[in-house]
Amino acid sequence: MKHNSFFISLALFAFVSCNYLQASAQQTQKFTAAKHNEYGLVYSLPTTHLRIEVEMEKTVRKAGPYYQYAQRYLSVGNPIAEDSQTWKLKSINVTSYGVPDEENRYLMQFKGGNGVFLMMTEDGLPLSINRETVEENVPKRPAKKKDESSLTAEDLVMALPGELLVSESTAKRAQIAAQQIYKIRESRTAFATGEADQMPDGEALKLIMAQLDEQERALMALFCGRERTETVTKVFDYCPTGEVEREVLFRVADHDGVVKSDNLAGDPVYISVTITRQGEMPVDDKGEAKKLPKNAVMYNIPGKAEVTLRYEGKNVVSKEFDVAQFGIDFGLDPSMFTDKKSPNYMLFYPETGAIKEIGTVAQQ
Repeated sequence: MKHNSFFISLALFAFVSCNYLQASAQQTQKFTAAKHNEYGLVYSLPTTHLRIEVEMEKTVRKAGPYYQYAQRYLSVGNPIAEDSQTWKLKSINVTSYGVPDEENRYLMQFKGGNGVFLMMTEDGLPLSINRETVEENVPKRPAKKKDESSLTAEDLVMALPGELLVSESTAKRAQIAAQQIYKIRESRTAFATGEADQMPDGEALKLIMAQLDEQERALMALFCGRERTETVTKVFDYCPTGEVEREVLFRVADHDGVVKSDNLAGDPVYISVTITRQGEMPVDDKGEAKKLPKNAVMYNIPGKAEVTLRYEGKNVVSKEFDVAQFGIDFGLDPSMFTDKKSPNYMLFYPETGAIKEIGTVAQQ
């Protein structure tokens, strides 16, 4: 049985798909209290925002141009006869992050000659004093997904004989496409049984067989249609400013996916914020509120809030977060960071500006 080289060259087309995630830490910046800045360091404490990541499953069904001939030429029943698109909510994830509050800026004022330094994110959030910031303390930027690309059924058809492309009759084009499907099947059988006139070996044979399968699927889609399901991510930024009860955050529509809160075509996703603890001033041993030190190194004592997202009568998210704006700002004596014998270091939570850790700088 003879099988011309058309099928081998066609089989060696590369179907390339590249899909990867990129996620990198923000760049940190180091600022030293020195003579040129009069031994003062300026920074902003954050406002806590919520990053709401919504994963939707999108299913697109496309009818093939020859669906009405699927039964006649290929004995295939129930092909996709109409284009459609449906969406389904898969998951919602909520995390917190800090945004510099430009109206909440402070000056750290130190005595000269002590080499105190401040590490900050490129956005201007404080990360640490007197310690080089470790990577896990730096907020990560959201991962980005590279667009996918692949050889489509239309691309494949361009490699078929010109008779199919120039024919004005849909029925004739369908017949030619069906004939190519049968030829591909014959070629695959010939390669599988070793009867092809040009028999490759090893990996080359595996590649040819795989591509013949891909070609058949692509051509079959002209009759049966195509269905593609993918995950689409939508991200919302939400800044809690107080308690809210069942505020419509967005809506989910069967045919359009995530839509705005005022689009009544979709079912609502509600957000509720309940303050569970307000930040309180620290007290001394007598239970009295501490006084703010002069030139204090300011930090935040956050409050807490329960955040609930509800969809179709069910809670899909229920998490408690530290929230800077539900707390208060206080400060530490700057001298603790300039002590010549045992200077201290401090780490901040960049989501709130709260103290994560305080310790003594190891002396060399």
